[in-house]
Amino acid sequence: MVQQPKVLLVEDEFAQREVLAYNLEAEGFDVIQADNGEDALLLVDEDHPDMIILDWMMPKVSGIEVCRRLKMRPETRAIPIIILSARADEVDRVRGLETGADDYVIKPYSMVELMARARAQIRRVRPSTVGMVLQFDDIRLDAESHRVYRGDKVLRLGPTEFRLLTAFMEKPGRVWSRDQLLDRVWGRDIYVDTRTVDVHVGRLRKTLCAHGHYDPIRTVRGSGYALG
Repeated sequence: MVQQPKVLLVEDEFAQREVLAYNLEAEGFDVIQADNGEDALLLVDEDHPDMIILDWMMPKVSGIEVCRRLKMRPETRAIPIIILSARADEVDRVRGLETGADDYVIKPYSMVELMARARAQIRRVRPSTVGMVLQFDDIRLDAESHRVYRGDKVLRLGPTEFRLLTAFMEKPGRVWSRDQLLDRVWGRDIYVDTRTVDVHVGRLRKTLCAHGHYDPIRTVRGSGYALG
């Protein structure tokens, strides 16, 4: 089973946040919540969300400032951000997008349209969650049929190794720390020792190289692992 895409929802109005969270969970998202920009920045570092839905007007740190800070940092720059705002003027929409937002939705919004926009952003960063086939070199992963091929050979992977490979193939070249892999593959509510990551990466490597192929997984000393 592919890990649910994780969305950080940042909205200071409780009723709106609850309705949004309900609809996002109904769409299959794992939702974490914050009611101000300061907490949102902390949660990004703690929970590593796949996408952020961010209200512009918030206490402590505004949504536009949260967006600016995240897009300036190399480790968070690629996280898609959808800004929600009652500011409908062209100058505000342009400011939001030029600050780095990937989408800008004006309040009041259609929930159906917002969910469609959220799915569109997730398709870019977590394509396996919508059943797309991932390809890296001669490795092909079909998330819908849960099959992995290397060249013309079918590879037999356990569920944990499959989720590990999915994370690697969704972001080739990205260096994943052991904690980040634990969060993505096992989930943040389950305690697993970081050494467990090394064991499962070893199993994945063994399967990928079973037919004499080169090892595509790179160990980055002091940091973690990367594909390619």
